[in-house]
Amino acid sequence: MKNAITPKERLFQTAERLFYQQGYRSTGVDSIVSESGIGKMTLYRHYPSKDDLIVAYLRESGEKFWHYFEQSTKEASTGRDKLLSFFEALQNYVTGPDCYGCPFINVATEFPGLDYAGHQVALEHKQSVHARFIQLAEQAGAREPEALANGMLLLMDGAYIAARMYGPTSQNPASNVAEAARQLIEAQCGT
Repeated sequence: MKNAITPKERLFQTAERLFYQQGYRSTGVDSIVSESGIGKMTLYRHYPSKDDLIVAYLRESGEKFWHYFEQSTKEASTGRDKLLSFFEALQNYVTGPDCYGCPFINVATEFPGLDYAGHQVALEHKQSVHARFIQLAEQAGAREPEALANGMLLLMDGAYIAARMYGPTSQNPASNVAEAARQLIEAQCGT
């Protein structure tokens, strides 16, 4: 028998949904408490501030991203195929109704100060994604692995922005992000 969800988990799941769909600044503690049905004292016992809750959400989002990355590339055997597989999966995600952009870009946009804890978590995440792209570009035989990784990061983040901006419509430019990635890879690695 599955255990019932704890109050902390319910709070976190509610905050996770509201932060992702509505944004960090527009989601107040009162909204999280009201929608979760858990008291404010319980929230503050687990997360001393809203900023602590945002950081916890971002760390969880990072874990989910890496799980998603590994799942979307597990069948691919080469660096080139892993990059292509990731971008094919990303295209499906960013053109669907469940994508509200990237939680890391969103936090950096809403809290642009480099010293903000959430911004720091977002920067660390993007740096680790960039490092993975460099590694895969090297494995793919790119002439300039860092340049290819830069392009991959910009494509990924652009697709997330397009998802937030356009939603799951036919006008969403992210509907071609896998093809754009393929073209960049071919330009760096050959066909």
